[in-house]
This record gives sequence, C-alpha cells and structure tokens, in this order.
Amino acid sequence: MTKVFIDGSSGTTGLRIRERLCTRQDIELITLEEAVRKDPEARREAFYKADVAFLCLPDAAAIEAVELAKGSATVIIDTSTAHRTATGWAYGMPELTGRRDKIARAKFIANPGCHASGFIALVAPLVEQGLLAKDVQLTCFSLTGYSGGGKNMIAEYEDPQRSPLLNAPRQYALGQAHKHLKEMNVICGIENSPVFCPIVADFYSGMEVTVSLFKKDLQGAMADVRRIYAEYYTGSLIRFKETADEKGFLSAAAFSGRDDMEVTVTGNEERILLVSRFDNLGKGASGAAIQNMNIVLGLPETTGLEI
Repeated sequence: MTKVFIDGSSGTTGLRIRERLCTRQDIELITLEEAVRKDPEARREAFYKADVAFLCLPDAAAIEAVELAKGSATVIIDTSTAHRTATGWAYGMPELTGRRDKIARAKFIANPGCHASGFIALVAPLVEQGLLAKDVQLTCFSLTGYSGGGKNMIAEYEDPQRSPLLNAPRQYALGQAHKHLKEMNVICGIENSPVFCPIVADFYSGMEVTVSLFKKDLQGAMADVRRIYAEYYTGSLIRFKETADEKGFLSAAAFSGRDDMEVTVTGNEERILLVSRFDNLGKGASGAAIQNMNIVLGLPETTGLEI
C-alpha cells in the first residue's frame, strides 16, 4: 500500500488529486486534522510517513515544504511554479523524449504548468525534429476555464452578484511576463519567449492552446507536422487527431473532466494553427501529477485517471 500525502489538499489541484486517489485500493492517504493542517511539525511528520507527497501550494510555500521534507525518502511532486526549471528536478512531462525514465528514477518531480503543457506539447517535438528553429518567434493564444485561477477566481465567477465583465472572455498577463513563459522556453529549447495571450472565460474547466505559424517559420509542410505528432505521441496520454472539427468550431471545454490531451493541426499551408485541448485541472495539473506518480510506482500511467 503506497502512502500519499497531499500538502495543500484544500486547493483546486489538491482536491482533484484527492478525488482521483480516494477511489484507489492501492493508495493510503495521509490526512491532517484542520487544526494542524498548516503546522510545520505535523507536515514534517506526514512527509516522513509518506512514500509520495504532492505539493499543491503557492511557490514560496512549496519551497518551504521541500525543506520540511528534507531527509525523508518521500518522492516529491510539486505542482507549483517553484521548481520547474530547477537543477535536480525532473520535469514531469513523460511524453517528451527522455523524460519518462528521468521521472521514474526521480525523487523530485516538477509538474508542468497548464498553459505550458499545451504549448510544449505543440512546440517541443517540432524543435526537436528540426521543423522549428531554436530562434523562432511564436505567438500563442490560450483559452482556459476559470477554475485555473483557484478558489478566489472560482468564487468570483460563481458569485450571483458578479461583475457583468465576467460574462465575456478576459485576457490577462498583459505585460508579457506570465510565470509559465520560463518553462515554455527552457523545455522547448527556444531562445525567444512567445507573444503569449492567456484568456479566461466563463466555463469551469478546459483549455485550448493555439500556436500560429507562417509558412516561413516551418522547415517543412503541414503533412510533416502531422507525421511528427502521430509518431511522437504514440501510446501516450497525449494523442494526435487528424481532424478535430466540430462543425467548424473547436471547444475549449471538450476535454473538461478528463486527464488526457489532444493535439491537432489545422489552417492551410500558408498559415498553420497548432492546437492542443485538455483540462486545465487534468493533464494541465492533477491528472499529470498522478500520471507522474504512477510512473514512479511502476504502474500503468493511466491508473486512476479519466481518459
């Protein structure tokens, strides 16, 4: 029986992880009483008891948690931004070349960001295969459900007296300094940050990430991109779909409640659209974290996931 501690289990990511793990017979959850949920000594004791610990915390608290766990044998899976490009941490996207083996042996695993997951799934294979140059300049639009903003944003959107401005999609991170940009650059191996336009809209969960290309940016054609995706993502939780047309539309909520991802290619030979769709709480957070745990435990990656 694998003992698991979720540090920060009251947040949206932690709650989804708990929901997935509660139905599993191979997992014993270590829980803390509400009165000691934030107590350092109680948390330290939980880390030492656990085989695997998920950190579902703000960055500063995640860094503190790693210190509390120091000396334990616990495998740490951090869902915050704090360690995604840090030395000594495995980046938790096993579909990328060489990452699965590193995750399986790792003591410290950094779970990818939600927007970053969709961008990296589209761009990293093309850079790796030489279809995109390392100095390529990209644009990325990313639509997300409001659950990605955590408890405060969920409460804001679900308030009956909310602002009418929330009835329409809202772009944010307008200063081009979004916290996912660093991992997007580092993991894809690109030199320039994309022009990144994240947009939150009035639906609970789901995500649609679009990277646009001009023909001049691509060392090949649409058929080459499709071939690379089809080969690269064989047998993984990321799947290539030849077409994803829903009567001329693509819904960002199509994968809500699921833990997998779909990538597709649309547009035309002159202007190409690369699109990934998934759940910001699933493959964009909790589902990916459990997938990484399954790899560490030597289990099928889909164990306990909704796909």
